[in-house]
Amino acid sequence: MVDEILENGHNLLNEILLNEYGYVLDPELTACQEAHKAQLREMTGDLKENAAPGLSQGPQSFPISSRYVEIKVISDRDFKKQIHHEHEALAAAGELNEYRLQRRTRTALERITPDRLFRWCPRSRRVPLSVMVSGVAGVGKTTLVQKFVFDWATGKHYQKFAFVFFFKFRDLMEEKVSLESLLCKTYPRLRAQLGKVLGDPEKLLFIFDGLDESKGGLKLTGSGSDELCRTLGDIKPAWVLVASLLRQTLLKGCSVLLTSRPQNLASLGTGVFQRVASIVGFLAKERERYFSMFFGDEKVSQEAFRYVRDSQVLYTLCYNPSYCWITCTALKPCFATRDGKPPPAPKTVTQLFMCYITHILANHSLEQPKLQVMRDALTQVGWLADYGITNRILVFDDNYMQAFNVKFYPFLTGFLAENPKSQAPSLVTYSFLHLTVQEFLAALVYYLDYNKDNLVDMLARARACKEGTYEIFLRFLTGLCHPATRAPLERFLGKLSADAAHHVITWLSEFNCQAVQNSAGPVGQRKLMNVFTLLFESRNRQLVCDVLGLNVCLDFTKFHLMLVDCTVLGYILSCCEEVERLTLNACFIQDAGLEQLGPELHKVRELSLVDNDLKDPSMKVICGALKWPDCRMEALSLKDNAFTSDCCEDLAFALKENQSLLSLDLGKNKVLDSGLSYLCQAFEDPHCRMQKLLLQGTGLSNFSCQILSYALATNTSLQHLNLSSNMFTDECAEEMRQLILTCPYLKEIRLGFCDFTPAMEEHLKKLAVEGVKISF
Repeated sequence: MVDEILENGHNLLNEILLNEYGYVLDPELTACQEAHKAQLREMTGDLKENAAPGLSQGPQSFPISSRYVEIKVISDRDFKKQIHHEHEALAAAGELNEYRLQRRTRTALERITPDRLFRWCPRSRRVPLSVMVSGVAGVGKTTLVQKFVFDWATGKHYQKFAFVFFFKFRDLMEEKVSLESLLCKTYPRLRAQLGKVLGDPEKLLFIFDGLDESKGGLKLTGSGSDELCRTLGDIKPAWVLVASLLRQTLLKGCSVLLTSRPQNLASLGTGVFQRVASIVGFLAKERERYFSMFFGDEKVSQEAFRYVRDSQVLYTLCYNPSYCWITCTALKPCFATRDGKPPPAPKTVTQLFMCYITHILANHSLEQPKLQVMRDALTQVGWLADYGITNRILVFDDNYMQAFNVKFYPFLTGFLAENPKSQAPSLVTYSFLHLTVQEFLAALVYYLDYNKDNLVDMLARARACKEGTYEIFLRFLTGLCHPATRAPLERFLGKLSADAAHHVITWLSEFNCQAVQNSAGPVGQRKLMNVFTLLFESRNRQLVCDVLGLNVCLDFTKFHLMLVDCTVLGYILSCCEEVERLTLNACFIQDAGLEQLGPELHKVRELSLVDNDLKDPSMKVICGALKWPDCRMEALSLKDNAFTSDCCEDLAFALKENQSLLSLDLGKNKVLDSGLSYLCQAFEDPHCRMQKLLLQGTGLSNFSCQILSYALATNTSLQHLNLSSNMFTDECAEEMRQLILTCPYLKEIRLGFCDFTPAMEEHLKKLAVEGVKISF
């Protein structure tokens, strides 16, 4: 706001008044505007929601003003980075968005309310004419623009636009059309005054929703400018009309708002858009509120929400409103069942969608079809879904339905939505309720209608794809390998192919984790985490061991490990008998992430957690591993975290119980004198096996030298001691001399960057006896 006042203050008041009251129009245009607003209120006034299975056959409608929940939008400067990895959102985006928003990193984002989309933009240094709003499938793009149009039509905002035109890409026909004829067909009430309506382009806003559902490719860069429209009567494909409005060759001065999934943005280029924004979905409070609204019963909603939150894999899904609905629908039988024993709650994404599908099959039709009818219908829909995934098709017309012999049974409304075209209601297209539902059914069909050649071809395409297109599909395909995961669905569809499961397991077992990890930097680390996610979905512990092999060494240095990644990694570690080395340096694991790994850390011989901003609560997790009866940890590096002296008592007790640790690095933590006093209780213990102790930069003073000298006088194991970068002065010279001379097995001591005078350093160097190295 401050930036807007400084840069655009001379126009700001006028703009605010225009947005509030609009332009004064002549009587004919005013009447035309009122009729147009009435049509838009009729188009956008109701918000349709999928009905809970078993309650009704179709979607339910609610007034949008009473049902709409504010959707958070942020500016996005990483426009070109949003290329194809939309499905990392399923695992991470919600958590990452929440992390960014909570920390208000203004250099990375700017919060934008919908009524500010066409206000001053700091990035482009202007009031934008063209705006792109992106977001993954189901995050609320269509709902956002519907509310935007409704609010304009009811006079709540943006009255500076005398006319707003709202189109959905899925409704735009394939044949060529002029903008004039398109407007007359969609908004027939404007026909008589269309020339006057379009006469002042600066007062016009065009909204196009769902670029990803466009059948033509929108080209905004490079060649093709000669194809653009110059007049309202130019007859061109719909995408050319949109490009012409954006490039300002048609109706120069008009404003345009587009929505799209991220994967469609890279080819567009940034130059034509003066503002690029992303919808971030639900944060923690909105997720909890959604569960409360869905279940109604507060006790049940809290129980279900706690389960999802503790799962992390499921909790991360719920940043997306559509995923939230699917999750609640799938969990309802597990938590809201009044009679009988509820089914077990899902632990993986595959199990969650399995619960959702079985719930639909069990409840979404008054008369349940016969098993073979259900199986045949889902097989046909599955091959349609598979074709769509492979060819990036989200909207299917009757030609596709006939080609795949899809017969529309009532229970299929739980998976497929009918979309009547606004320009021709008799023409209907179909789309899956959510992209991830489409991907699940695409994976399921390989178990319903197993053909080895088909599966081999699909797995080859998936492995060769570098764009993340098959990422979630593969999770489902591998998740369905486990018999217990498939079992609930077999009750409705009959046996799913064990041969398909065996083939997928064989394919998974061929991954070479070491080779994947050795790929260049973060790319190799992300690939390895993706493989681990597939193994997590498979729930096959022996398969995990086979893929990892012997001498397991894992390194995720500088890779941002989110909570969901830690949950997956925790499962991988749980399948191992022993882990040679686990390096998690500077991966921002934090306290909650480490807690996910805690039960398995005792298996790790060398554990490095350097530079993770870990705080005292994490020390309890580490101590739990050290106190494990069969702890195998020999080296532990906790350097450069945020531990304080308050956690040192717990660590001292754990070290006294532990019989395996040989090396401990606490450098650059606030151990202080008080913390070292506790630790020395462990170092003086006759059973202490510590050979290497690093305490550089831990805030130790002369007092620490005295207690350390006393504790180490009887220690028979310590060989290497690093006390560099502490506050030792000449006053502790005698205690330091005692420490060097009396520690029985000491081979090396480092004292650099302390507060000794040069003379004292020379004096201490002369104390070096045979076999002891003193370094400054």
